[in-house]
Amino acid sequence: MGGMEGACGRRRFLASTATAGVGWWLGRRSVEAQTAGGGELTTYQLGPQIWVRVGGGLLTCYRAHPTQKYPYFFPLVGPATGMSVTAESAEPYPHHRSILLACDRVNDANYWQEGLERGQVVSRGPRVETPQGPQVVIVDSCDWRVPGGPVDLTDARRFALSAPDARLRLLEAEVTLTAARDVRIAKTNHSLFAIRAAEELTPKGGGALVSSEGPAGEAATFGQKARWCAFFGQRFGVTEGVVLMDHPENPWSPCAWFTRDYGFVSPTPMNWLPEEGMTLAEGSAVRLRYLVAAFAGTPQDADLEGVYRGWVGG
Repeated sequence: MGGMEGACGRRRFLASTATAGVGWWLGRRSVEAQTAGGGELTTYQLGPQIWVRVGGGLLTCYRAHPTQKYPYFFPLVGPATGMSVTAESAEPYPHHRSILLACDRVNDANYWQEGLERGQVVSRGPRVETPQGPQVVIVDSCDWRVPGGPVDLTDARRFALSAPDARLRLLEAEVTLTAARDVRIAKTNHSLFAIRAAEELTPKGGGALVSSEGPAGEAATFGQKARWCAFFGQRFGVTEGVVLMDHPENPWSPCAWFTRDYGFVSPTPMNWLPEEGMTLAEGSAVRLRYLVAAFAGTPQDADLEGVYRGWVGG
């Protein structure tokens, strides 16, 4: 027991010193000072990882190492606190990775959780298409396969990142999924594009979950159609949040959302499929578009409705 108590004590000490440090930092700087800059973005690539910076500070990192279950982004740094608005791994489902694209029950493979032997989304090697400027662009292609087996799906993905103003950070995702052979996807709640928010921003951690249509919380948003869903809350007296938006040209739009108060949201049609599931014939393709934004303040402060209209062009 002494070793366990010692480990717990060390974790409490580290947590308290981290909190004190962030509290001191926020005490020294107003929200206006923290969000004083948007604009120019830069990138740095080292093998399968690509870091994106804004104003010299970290914004995010695209992680596509071949030992991973799938590529993902982490962190996504909020403009108000300089802390990530997403979680890389958190209970009760630590396999969620921040900002991800994955799916379970694809030709009996699992590209969402469990070991790599059940299925893996493998990057062919990401590259930076636009390395610097008001917008940077990362592109990648991936194979969805069980090791040693045939490819089920391929995807071509494009991510455009920008900081249009001091209180907003945008990650636009465009993905084309193509069936490399005949594919059947069974009904599953583990599917497609999703985010896992930092706990402090979630209802579980004292924050809030809201839908574009007005409802708040898991009970009111689960299974309901919406244009976007957002988490937001206070950290050290500063409010910020993260939102996931579903494009109206996506095949299943307007889509019902899978939401959880612990910090997970996804506009996924797969949870609402009939028992026979859905099929994609070899060579058929599906184009998907999403927007993730880290924002300062509340959804009203950030004018998320305006962000949505600006994104979809209406």
